[in-house]
Amino acid sequence: MDEPVIVGVDGSPSGFAAVDAAADEASLRGVPLRVVHAFGGRQARVPGVTPPPEMSGRRLTGLVHGVPTEAEQRARERVPGLEVTRSVVSGEPLEVLTIESRSASLAVVGSRGLNSFSSLLLGSTAVHLAAHGHCPLMVVRGRPSPTGPVLLAVDGSEAGEAAVAFAFAEASLRGARLVAMHVWNTRSERGLDDPLDPMRIVVDVDRLEQVQQGLLDETLAPHRAAHPDVRVEARLVRSRIRPALLEASGGARLLVTGARGRGGFQGMLLGSVSQALLHHADCPVVVVRGRH
Repeated sequence: MDEPVIVGVDGSPSGFAAVDAAADEASLRGVPLRVVHAFGGRQARVPGVTPPPEMSGRRLTGLVHGVPTEAEQRARERVPGLEVTRSVVSGEPLEVLTIESRSASLAVVGSRGLNSFSSLLLGSTAVHLAAHGHCPLMVVRGRPSPTGPVLLAVDGSEAGEAAVAFAFAEASLRGARLVAMHVWNTRSERGLDDPLDPMRIVVDVDRLEQVQQGLLDETLAPHRAAHPDVRVEARLVRSRIRPALLEASGGARLLVTGARGRGGFQGMLLGSVSQALLHHADCPVVVVRGRH
């Protein structure tokens, strides 16, 4: 059987929005949807933050049975005929979702949780899954444009190849335009267009731009050939990477990025750009890890 899309639910509005997105993704792929609900695991201990009180038996029963049932019903109403199953597990949510991701084609989570740690959710759940999960992770956030393109962050790294392949496939499934955006700069602390920038003296900026354009074209070429149905706009931008991608996300329906780019430290599982996008993008973000 094809690997399902999984969605983590906790009863929050953000979690139910993730159910909608996950149902759509499962339908696009023609695979089942599995609703994952973890409860009763150990609580995170954060200095200065009081953990939530222990749940009563009645509340625990409601979470165990009510939330997954509501999520399953919501998914069936969203996509009639979709095969939906439930996985209700006693355990720590991070560990449960990481294990569940081993047999999934895509994991989907919301951007906010349903407890006093909601403001820390991305630091614990999305970032952890993006770094340690075994399948691509979608974080449902922002206000995606239903007619906007799939936005792909291209860095030209070997690890980023998986993200490029995912973005082309996603654009093909959605019948959407693909904007492949490669952002580059000279890493100077001065203004990018400052004629006194010392980088202009020691670096041939025009030549460097040609190299970056070649990297972008080379990265996209095999995927263009594999997906001739996808309309591709190759966009080379000289700017700061995070601000440029965050601005572009405002008109996109989905943003796809690798877990760690060309500039990341060796051994780092999730780069700073990916983390910034997970926290601040104006549309859903998919983080795709390459092969180790």
